[in-house]
Amino acid sequence: MLMQDNTREIYDAAAGRWQRNQPLVLSDFTARPALIAAAGHVTGLHLWDLGCGEGYVGRQLAQAHPARIDGYDLSKEMVDLARRQAGPLDSALGGPLHYAVADLSDPLQLPEGRCDAALAVFLFNYLNIEAMERVLRHVHAAIRPGGFFLFSVPHPALAFLRAKEPPFFFDPAHHSYLNSSDQLFEGQIWRRDGISTPVRCIHKTLRDYITAIRAAGWQRLPDLQELGVTAEHLALDPSFFGPLEGLPLHLLVKLER
Repeated sequence: MLMQDNTREIYDAAAGRWQRNQPLVLSDFTARPALIAAAGHVTGLHLWDLGCGEGYVGRQLAQAHPARIDGYDLSKEMVDLARRQAGPLDSALGGPLHYAVADLSDPLQLPEGRCDAALAVFLFNYLNIEAMERVLRHVHAAIRPGGFFLFSVPHPALAFLRAKEPPFFFDPAHHSYLNSSDQLFEGQIWRRDGISTPVRCIHKTLRDYITAIRAAGWQRLPDLQELGVTAEHLALDPSFFGPLEGLPLHLLVKLER
């Protein structure tokens, strides 16, 4: 658990830099809107938000009146921040948002029960292949027929396409794309106000993801989106988004049960 303990410390220390109620971090523009759109209509659904962070995505989905959203995160500081920001959406006030601290790399801390759908927004880049496959298998067993699992990760190629420069990078050091599965890459991601925060990625190739999905029991062909900067982003802030134009930043995967 050493790596997870270190990740917990990083996010406990950086929690305040993730606090927001409107798009601020790069991936709030280039990844999370696509994931929320892919979730579609969630009214009346019971969702799991795995690796919920400070609750940004869950708060947006809660506006669509799901029956319940259970958010789980490794960092107590992030979960505490999520609860403080939930306001009337918090379960203590009758809202749908429930939060718990959990190390999702530990099979004993995975959620119990069933759900209609699940999200993992930049969770798998903090898990090795074995732990990721275990989560994929657990979610497959928990989701009711007709449900879906959405997850986003940094694009597997990104670390090898960018120098260590704003507004987003991972440092692969001496590692190569094809021969570095389960190697930890450190990185940084920037907010539009110029503040950066540390991020990490346990490298996996595209084949690693597909192999784990199949091994976990998902039979349908996944829906894959490669996400990056759009024309709308460039029009909004060319100096911030411009350095990333044309690059694959994130991978969005939708699995249907």
